[in-house]
Amino acid sequence: MDFFEVVKGRYSVRGYQPDAVEPEKIRNILEAARIAPTASNRQAFRIIVIETEKNRDKLKQIYGREWFTEAPVTICVCSIPNASWVRGDGKNYSDVDAAIVMDHIILAATALGLGTCWIAAFDASSARELLDLDDAWEPVAFTPLGYRRAGNPNRTKKSLEELVIYK
Repeated sequence: MDFFEVVKGRYSVRGYQPDAVEPEKIRNILEAARIAPTASNRQAFRIIVIETEKNRDKLKQIYGREWFTEAPVTICVCSIPNASWVRGDGKNYSDVDAAIVMDHIILAATALGLGTCWIAAFDASSARELLDLDDAWEPVAFTPLGYRRAGNPNRTKKSLEELVIYK
């Protein structure tokens, strides 16, 4: 799939088929995440691949929407703030790095015909406890990963003129 087709075809999926995702597809998605650019190439992130069926009750406590636990796989990207690059003014790039990693995951999944939905509105303390996260890790985003149910929602996006400033 052409890059621009991937970008244009990606949307937040809120309905998944129960079909298993092939291990090779998961591996390719994780490889895309591994090679994502991070500040100063610190790679201060961890990816947790969760088998949804075995962890459904935990996942429902982390984010309560029913469709969140429909996909066979759920992925969590965590940052490691104390290992991340920090700009001279003190800006820690851990969240930026984790966002780039999650974006690579989401775009790779789209290219492979899979659906995702970036979840940031989860219960972070429940995620930390229920997934037994290392104290140094900060959960940044989750996504279900699976085959979409039918449908492609209409999306309205602002025009370039509304978003871009040239100087």
